[in-house]
Amino acid sequence: MTEQRINKVVIVGGGTAGWITAAVLARLLGKNLNITLIESDAIGTVGVGEATIPPILTLNKALGIDQLEFMTQTKATIKLGIEFENWRNPGHRYMHAFGNLGRDYPFCGFEQLWLRGLREGCSTDFWDYSLNYQAAKQGKFALLESIPKTDMQGIIYAYHFDAGLYANFLRDLSIKAGVERIEGKIKQVQQHPESGFIDQLELEDGQAVAGDLFIDCSGFRGLLIKQTLGVEYEDWSNWLLNDSALAVQSEATLPIKPYTQSIAHQAGWRWRIPLTHRTGNGVVFSSDFMQAAEAEHILRTELDGELLGEPRLIKFNTGKRREAWHKNCVAIGLSSGFLEPLESTSIHMIQTAAIRLLKLFPHTGIKDAEVAEYNRQTNDEIDHIRDFIILHYHATERDDSDYWRHCRSMSIPDSLQHKIELFQQTGKVSTPTEHLFSDVAWQQVMIGQGIEPQGYHPLADAMSSAQLVEYHRNIKSIINQVVEKLPKHQDFLEAVHKR
Repeated sequence: MTEQRINKVVIVGGGTAGWITAAVLARLLGKNLNITLIESDAIGTVGVGEATIPPILTLNKALGIDQLEFMTQTKATIKLGIEFENWRNPGHRYMHAFGNLGRDYPFCGFEQLWLRGLREGCSTDFWDYSLNYQAAKQGKFALLESIPKTDMQGIIYAYHFDAGLYANFLRDLSIKAGVERIEGKIKQVQQHPESGFIDQLELEDGQAVAGDLFIDCSGFRGLLIKQTLGVEYEDWSNWLLNDSALAVQSEATLPIKPYTQSIAHQAGWRWRIPLTHRTGNGVVFSSDFMQAAEAEHILRTELDGELLGEPRLIKFNTGKRREAWHKNCVAIGLSSGFLEPLESTSIHMIQTAAIRLLKLFPHTGIKDAEVAEYNRQTNDEIDHIRDFIILHYHATERDDSDYWRHCRSMSIPDSLQHKIELFQQTGKVSTPTEHLFSDVAWQQVMIGQGIEPQGYHPLADAMSSAQLVEYHRNIKSIINQVVEKLPKHQDFLEAVHKR
């Protein structure tokens, strides 16, 4: 613990993590802080985090970012959800669509009325009741906060964008807000001989950069949190087998789909993320079950457009740093941990880490209780997301490869086992409100992966059978009428990017 007032913040590393953190601190705390960011153009970034989830809109709004300018500068498209193909079985598809499904009844979630309807033969496919899903699959989009003349939620969306352009966009915003950018490589990290706190960074050109609080956004290297402070890493490869990815860009194909595609293969999955000027592609796989050459063959043969460059191999180790905040160093981004981008959470976890630091910022000095609370919240968040991702692998009917047979039979965290059993036995999901993935998200993945509840809540019996039939029919009718009138996503994009 230190009573030294925190005035000078030094961020190590740029990219999405560094510049999101710099923008949040500079825009919202900048008058009270001196913020410096050190990065080197000679050190590349992973740069494949091109898909986001809806909380990105909250971040952009807090930073005062104009949506149309942002979309233009980052070559953005709209994302209404993630389609999962071949995950339950080869050829099977479902979507984790953003937003609500159906319409809740007093004290009774829609999913309970849907489960009752299945038994009485009046429910249809779960996603028939999703506005986002129907709009996504029909290639439609408009800014629609709510469905007119109803109390039903409108379209909930996020973006696909060029992560490098987004980092540049935030860099310009941060510098205008007073952040000092230093170009250079760090040669040595100097620590206080007694406390072990980081005192200053010595650059290759001889420049010394002192600070009170250091933020490690140096990616997998973990220059400060790992190499200097030696904070241990908790490995999750026993649950999440994938340790490699091949990424490449291809020419854009029209019309642009307003959703991310995640397509499972024999030993992992591949992504397709459409931007206005190109498509992001990648194959995620386990090197224990697939050779890189085979993964590259899958990647090349499944491209929709012409290749733009050569595939790049990325090696990773799924897990988390045991302490994201240690002494006077906070790790944000890949330096704090890694979860494969199956549910597009990488940028989101950078965002929440920066906001968490904002809320728990140690203005009057670093306090043990504050550090402990930051780490508790960080661990709670990533553990929750970890379970959600493991669910996709474990709850599968695939039996066509050693990889999938292993995923089906492996032990899973007790927290996830409880969630699965609760849903199987009762049709219920209980998720704390502060967690990222809502009950609706868990329901979609569980149902999509083939988990069938044995019953439903008796509150769903409050309706008569005739009322239940009309209830289902009305919801689908409302959604279909709205989607029919929506403009094409492609037309929306052309209007935005012609500005």
